Amino acid sequence: MQLLSQRKQPKQPLLINFNKTRLSTMKQWSTQKFYVVLLMCSLVAACQSPANISVGEEMNQTAENIQKLRKCPGTPNCVNSSYPNTDEYIAPIEFQGEASEAIEKLQRILGGMKRAELITTTDRYLHAEYTSFLFRFVDDLEVLVDAQESRLELRSASRVGRSDFGVNRKRVEKIRQLFKDS
Repeated sequence: MQLLSQRKQPKQPLLINFNKTRLSTMKQWSTQKFYVVLLMCSLVAACQSPANISVGEEMNQTAENIQKLRKCPGTPNCVNSSYPNTDEYIAPIEFQGEASEAIEKLQRILGGMKRAELITTTDRYLHAEYTSFLFRFVDDLEVLVDAQESRLELRSASRVGRSDFGVNRKRVEKIRQLFKDS
């Protein structure tokens, strides 16, 4: 008679052990992904700043009587052509001919851009909103026509966050190129 301890134990199939190991690995991987997503969301939330106030609200002006675009808030997610000698400065867009033709041309350009929506348009001011594809962040583009100098003053800024990875500057440069080419 064999002792119980000496009796051969039936082996568990290797497949079951493999599945348990694989299941354990999948749980660890899912947990890791969860923490990575949680960290990313926390970073985005930490970089948030209050929404920028529109020109009319800050300066108590309406689109019809705006004299100058407001300054950038000092974050790298804004560019502005109205204030030279600042980090946010970007050159205005020069135009030939009538100011009304320039604003119409700009309207056509912005109307053809993805995720752009014209909000306000007057004979000397234009406000458009751009919505980012992935996170649905909204950026504001404001254009003020300086008819005496034959140029378009621009301000493009993210409403939230601190950095935009250069998106607003690239957008204005793309608009400049499209304006020049058309």
